[in-house]
Amino acid sequence: MSDVVPYLVLAGCLAVVMGSLTWLKGVLRRRGIAGSAVRGALASFEEAMRITSHDSHHEIRAQADRRAPVLSPGDRFRRRWWR
Repeated sequence: MSDVVPYLVLAGCLAVVMGSLTWLKGVLRRRGIAGSAVRGALASFEEAMRITSHDSHHEIRAQADRRAPVLSPGDRFRRRWWR
């Protein structure tokens, strides 16, 4: 039994570290304060583990980089009340 205790302690510590990192990832994403380095690290993890979410990440980045549509010459300009 004493041979198993160090492995159990190691597994417990690893579970605590992984759980706290997962919790921290959720907090950072919800608050939107994850810096570009954290976003890049999470994107590389997503690429390695989940291909579909990596594709979604690139699609979201492409949508964010797109410019707003320009009005056509015949369109009416409407001033928005909230700006």
